[in-house]
Parts: sequence; C-alpha cells; structure tokens
Amino acid sequence: MDAASLAQFLVTFLAVLSALFVFAVGLCALVLAILFVVDIRQTQHAIRRNFPVIGRLRYAFEHLGVFFRQYFFAMDREEMPFNRAQRTWVYRAAKNLDNTQPFGSTRDLRPAGTILFANATFPSLQPSPARAAPVVVGPDCAEPYEAGSLFNISAMSYGAISGVAVRALSNGARMAGCWMNTGEGGLSGHHLAGGADIVFQIGTAKYGVRDAAGRLDEARLRGIAANPQVRMFEIKLSQGAKPGKGGILPAAKVSAEIAAIRGIPMGEASLSPSRHPEIDTTGHLLDFVDRVRRLTGKPTGFKLVLGNPDWLDELCSEIRRRGVESAPDFITIDSGDGGTGAAPLSLMDYVGLPIQESLPLAVDTLAASGLRGRIRIIASGKLITPADVAWALCVGADFVNSARGFMFALGCIQSMQCNKNTCAAGIATQNPRLQRGLDPVDKGERVRHYVENVVQEVGIIAHACGVDDPRQLRREHCRIVSGSGRSMPLSELYPADKDGLTTPRAA
Repeated sequence: MDAASLAQFLVTFLAVLSALFVFAVGLCALVLAILFVVDIRQTQHAIRRNFPVIGRLRYAFEHLGVFFRQYFFAMDREEMPFNRAQRTWVYRAAKNLDNTQPFGSTRDLRPAGTILFANATFPSLQPSPARAAPVVVGPDCAEPYEAGSLFNISAMSYGAISGVAVRALSNGARMAGCWMNTGEGGLSGHHLAGGADIVFQIGTAKYGVRDAAGRLDEARLRGIAANPQVRMFEIKLSQGAKPGKGGILPAAKVSAEIAAIRGIPMGEASLSPSRHPEIDTTGHLLDFVDRVRRLTGKPTGFKLVLGNPDWLDELCSEIRRRGVESAPDFITIDSGDGGTGAAPLSLMDYVGLPIQESLPLAVDTLAASGLRGRIRIIASGKLITPADVAWALCVGADFVNSARGFMFALGCIQSMQCNKNTCAAGIATQNPRLQRGLDPVDKGERVRHYVENVVQEVGIIAHACGVDDPRQLRREHCRIVSGSGRSMPLSELYPADKDGLTTPRAA
C-alpha cells in the first residue's frame, strides 16, 4: 500500500469513527431525553420526578452498595450475617491453607456476649489435639447410626442449591466422614453420588415421600429407608430462615428433575404448608416420630426453632407419660435468626429464639426430665467456626450442623442473591451457565478440608481446656462477657450442666 492509499484509508477510517461517535452521542442524548420525559411524568418515585435521570443513580448505588461495603469499606469484623474474618477463616480452611495469624487478635474481647474459653492451668502433654469419639444415635432402633463426626452438613435441599453443589457436598462428606442432610426437597441422585451418609428430612410438604394428595406415602418412605446410605430421618417442624412458615422454592428453580423428585408441577413455585397437617399437638408429633421409626427401622427425630420454652416441658411430660421409648432419637435445635433460605425480614429478625438461648434451654429441660441420655441434641444456626462449635459442645450439644459454612467452603461470596437464581458461585442457582463454574470434585475436596480443619481446631480448643475429648467440654470451660465487661462462666449463667448435674457456681 503506497502513501496515498494509506492516507485515503486513514481519512475514511477517521470519518467512520467520527460518524459512529456522533451516532453514539446522539443515541445517548435520545435515551437521556426519553428517560427525562419518563421520569418527570411518572408519579411513583419522588426522587426521580424531582431529579430526572440523575435520580436513577440512587438505585444503582443502592444495588452496588452491598458489594462495595463488602470489599472496600466494612472492617473485618463488622458485616452481617457473617463478617470477613469468619468467611476468610472458612475459605482458608476449605483450601487447607495456614490459618495462623501473627501480632495478636483483631477481635474485640470487650462487648457483652463475647465468648472466651478457659484454658487449663496444667493441660495434657499429649502432642496431638483431642478427637471426639463416635456417638450412637437411636441405639434401640433396628438400624442404629454410629456417627463419627461431631460437625456435619445441615439441611439444604436440591432446588434451593444446585445439583453440582449437592454432589460436591456429597463427595466431601464421604471423604470427611460426616453426614449431609437432604433438606426438605427429597433425595436425589446428586445426594447419593458421593457415597455420603444421608439424613433424610421430611418437610411439611413431604417432598420425595408424598402421595398425590400430599400425605405421607409409606411405600415411598420404605423405599427411601431401604437405601443403605440413608442413616436417619428428620421431621422438620420449622427452620431458622422462616419459623412458623413453610419452605419456598421460586418457580424459576423448579426444573423438570426437581419437579419429578418433589412430585410437583414443573415451573411452578414450591410452597410448603406451615406445619404437617397430621401434627397439631405434642402427642401427634410423638405419634409421627414413632410411625416413621417403625416404618424405616432407623433413628428418627425432629428439627425446630424454639419459640416457647414451656413447650419443652410439655414434650418431656408427654414422653414420660408414654414411656421413654416414645422419645425422638434426636432433636435439632435451629437458631431463629435466619438461614440459607430467603425469608421476610420480619421473620428472620424477630421470630424464634436464637441458638444462644434455645440450646441451653433445650439441654437443661431434657436433663431435668431425665431424658438427656436418651435424646441426642444437634445444634444448628450460624455455627461455622471452631469456636462456634466448641461453644455448642460446652453448652451440651452432641453434634453441630452447618449450612452456610459449607456454602462458603463451596465458594459462596455472600452476595445475598440466593433467592434470585443468579448466584455467581453456582451454588444457589439452577442456571446451567452459572453452575458451570462449580467443579464438584475440587469443591468436594474443599468440603472435606473444611470439616477436617474445624474438627482439628475444636480439638485444639478442647486440648487447651484440659479435656481428652471435645464432648467432655463443659460449661465451666466457657466464659461469656457480661454487660459490666467482666466475664462469667456459662456454668454460672446456666447452672445445670449438660449431664443434668448441678455445677457449682464460680466464687
């Protein structure tokens, strides 16, 4: 190409660019003019009417604010529901990275409610941290379950989370030796793919074990129980996300596979009733527990968010009247401050007791009734770090379940999009394009590492407190900062320990 041709090409190219620029500017001006007219004529939004076009920036900033705060403005221990320090610990544990930190704690130890552990003056010389011994659930069942892990995967249904996320959890649970709870959405091939132990949850809609009318289908229940991977059954009364209301799965998440598993129409929102139709008294609850246990031969319990502590007395009285054999094999106590499921703020913020209050109430009521040795206690609700788990063991839990902790292990970034089918991490979405980013093999390894590192550090805390088994932790091993700024042992705040014995008050 000679100089004249090159010059002509450049002139033509610049002319085209100029025309495109003028067109783009004109198009932008036209769009802005249309938005100006729309904003000034509409009556729904005062900001947009008073400040046409510019007022729209408020909504963009409002949407982006949560992301900017998370990455740029919030301090490490400021955010809710989980702060950056908590999330970072889980991320590093899941990647099996070093979680030690130099130069002192960044945690403020002064606010009321802060938990501290009382280290032993003369701890054991054993070099390795204490490990928890297996615990048998339902020893009188035809098929009791010996649970090897004190830290397990809480209820997250297939539908609420993606199939690849479920497979990753199943893979990791098998490698870590913990169980995973199906949630109320039924049992899928994704749950079984990894070979993990399964706790099958029977929700109020009885997905996976329902007949055409929505009642319990005993034949389908027996079929589920025949699978050797299914080790226990949990009857869901309520959950932390929405106490007193049933589960909700948006229509966008109800694929053909999910609809088939649940026994509902494809593409329609899945709405569970607020309670089991056949359970409206404590006696009916025990009847249903007994029915499921007889049909399956496996340990059966129930899950609830505690609202009225007096109900626990009613439960224990009814069990004593019927006989100890009528008791559930376990009770899962969920916290009333929200969970993985999306729910109205009025429910998450104000309904149900938090685990910090409900767990000791449940343990002490069962102990006072002589039922603590018969019924295992599972604690659930924002317990994602070793300190959280150790606290629950001190109070009296036999096991701790976590859902959101495992979501972080899978790569959750707390973008708060769980109910919109737009989860960027591919966890809480049924969008195949977004699911593509989640490798169930790699994430399964992260689930495994997360469990192992939680259990390892719970053992370290127990070792520091001078006990050989984390389940030997007692309330005197844990202290809580009071409003005066002085810490007090949990055994003083809740004098009855987890074995039902009276713990001497601190001097």
